[in-house]
Amino acid sequence: MGSLPEENKATIGDRRRPRFLCLHGFRTSGEIMRTQVLGKWLDHVTARLDLFFADAPFPAEGNSDVEGIFPPPYYEWFQFDSKKFLEYRNFDVCLAYIEELMIKHGPFDGLMGFSQGAILSAALPGLQARGLALTRVPKVKYVVIIGGAKFQSPVMAEKAYASRIESPSLHFIGISVIYSLS
Repeated sequence: MGSLPEENKATIGDRRRPRFLCLHGFRTSGEIMRTQVLGKWLDHVTARLDLFFADAPFPAEGNSDVEGIFPPPYYEWFQFDSKKFLEYRNFDVCLAYIEELMIKHGPFDGLMGFSQGAILSAALPGLQARGLALTRVPKVKYVVIIGGAKFQSPVMAEKAYASRIESPSLHFIGISVIYSLS
């Protein structure tokens, strides 16, 4: 995936636009999130941001909730047990992958996540502050969480949420028709 068209890379006056790494939802893709954000958000909002939409490292291991609405391929950031959401597979690989994305395509000022990507976006600043993730990239300055949740594992929650996010954060919570193309 890539960033927004060239006109969205310009500066605002003398300032560089804040650059966000966008982490899509479970079993979707960067392109789907791009469509969702650019299709639903006002142009004067997105024009002030430099958004980079990435695909997660793992192909979807099951059906996607967006099949028939958005075309494949579909990806997931990590896998989890489907009963209690307490065990996570490939989580370390996911963290290393995100850090490599940030090194290769950054620098990034912030993270923007939807659903599974929002869980990561909320957890990464805490993990970074404790030296458990994103140790080779600048500190995350901003976080945008869209339809997020938190890790249910007490061990993971302690690592990720032991302290408050120190950066400004914007949380979108509520009912919406995010998959609608209208």
